[in-house]
Amino acid sequence: MALKQVIVVRKDLKLKKGKLAIQVAHASILAYKKSKLKEDWEKEGQKKVALWCNDLKELLDIFQKAKEEKLSVSIVKDAGLTHLPKGTITCIGIGPDKEEKIDKITKKLKLIN
Repeated sequence: MALKQVIVVRKDLKLKKGKLAIQVAHASILAYKKSKLKEDWEKEGQKKVALWCNDLKELLDIFQKAKEEKLSVSIVKDAGLTHLPKGTITCIGIGPDKEEKIDKITKKLKLIN
């Protein structure tokens, strides 16, 4: 079974590289903790993909769709200690779960590069 984890980040926030990396790490850990497939995912090599979404509306739509598909999904709200206001929703983590289930929701999003 092919498993992966996807992190979706808001592009409109224009996060600096370091801030982006930290937010993605938060999302990965939070979603991982909720997954029932984490042991299988670890054995497969822990595939992860980071993707852009346009804005908060799109991010929350993806979050809702992931919940409806019964995927492990976590939302990241910034602590407000640097350049974002406290509570700013920056990204979500989905999975690890079956690739095809996650791809149904995220396949149209662009890779962060």
